[in-house]
Order: sequence, then C-alpha cells, then structure tokens
Amino acid sequence: MRVLTVNTHKGFTVFNRRFILPELREAVRSTQADLVFLQEVLGGHDRHASRFANWPQMSQYEFLADAMWSDFAYGRNAVYPDGHHGNALLSKYPILHYRNLDVSITGPERRGLLHCVLQVPGHADGVHAICVHLSLLESHRQQQLLLLRKLLDSLPEHAPVIIAGDFNDWQLRGNAALARYGDLHEAFERHHGLLAKTYPARFPMLRLDRIYLRNATSHEPKVLGTKPWSHLSDHLPLAVEVHL
Repeated sequence: MRVLTVNTHKGFTVFNRRFILPELREAVRSTQADLVFLQEVLGGHDRHASRFANWPQMSQYEFLADAMWSDFAYGRNAVYPDGHHGNALLSKYPILHYRNLDVSITGPERRGLLHCVLQVPGHADGVHAICVHLSLLESHRQQQLLLLRKLLDSLPEHAPVIIAGDFNDWQLRGNAALARYGDLHEAFERHHGLLAKTYPARFPMLRLDRIYLRNATSHEPKVLGTKPWSHLSDHLPLAVEVHL
C-alpha cells in the first residue's frame, strides 16, 4: 500500500503568490499512491472561485481525487465567511465510514482528526487511516495527542492503523509522547534514525510531517524534496510503502 501525505497549503504556493492546484494534482497523480492524506485542503471558497479562472467547480479534494481515487472523505475544521478547509483522505480502497473528531482546544484555531475505516481484503476489522493536523501551540498539541491516544485505544487491537499528516511538532515533544506508548512507529525515524525535515519546503529545517504505523511495517520512506514538490506548497510531502 503506497501512502502519501501532503499539506496542500490550500492550493497556493508559499506566501499565496500563485494558485497551483492543477500542478499539484499532476504531481500527486504521478506518485501512484493508494492513500493520500491531505491537510489544509479547501472544501470551498467563494472569493477565490471568483478571482481565479482555473478554480475548480468542485471542492479541492474532489478535484485532486479526479478519476484516480474512487473514494474520498473530508473533515471540515475551519469555517469562515468565504468558505472552509480541513483534512481529507483520497483512497483506492472503499471507505466504509468516516468521522471527523473535533480536537480544537480554545481560541479561533480549529483542528480535527479525520478517521476513516477502509475495506481491505484480509482485514476483517478494516484498516484505519487517521489524517492529522495539529495546533501551532505546544500546550494544545499535547492535549490533542491525548485525544489521538484515546481514539487509538478505542480501535480493534490488531487492526492496522496509519496516522499521517502535519503534526506542527517542531520541538519534537509530541513524538516523544507518542513513543512512550510503544505500539506505534514513525516510518522515517525507524529507517533513518530521525524524523524527516519537511518545512519550509525550499530549505527544510523543521520535522513537522509524520507517518506513524501500528500493526503494519514501513518500507522505503521518502521525502519528496525535488521539483516540482519544493514549489507546490510550504511543506514537502512524505511517501512510504506500507505492508499490512
């Protein structure tokens, strides 16, 4: 199972200088990923739709899914006068059901955990995919990780779980908290000894994006750090092959 995670930056380049969602779609398609975890994807935006001639008629996640990913799910997190954005999952496997868990703490910053159950042959309890985009504040992130842990504890014990997204964990305290449980491994940390540097995309220094697995193994994790990826968002995508 090929897995990709990317913060789409709402379809714009760094500093919102250019709308590049069509280019991003071609790049995502080129990976041939089975599962695509998306963060900061727009469900709709009336003002942008009126400003850009190439703005899609459907939501950004539907536009990215196109005919390549038969199933998709969206978790709306932030809502504002012109539209809304959140996390999404594109899947070549049927999505049996999904839910978006509100993990916002206080203040205007809205966050969610998009939890999808996938129908995969040989896995009666389903494969669980959780798309993550955590807070910019350390105290909020720690509380959100406790909510993630509560979700994990509610899932079938032996079911495969894939958790991917933008953890905003620049101090790495969140990774240390997850490591204490011992039932998860982060793909890049396991294979390379360190989490992947993904931000900012042009000159990555911070290790913000992650792919964690439970009851599954990771193989050949890669940071997609060359063109066109370095020019399509403020984060670099991560890709890994997962064996269930």
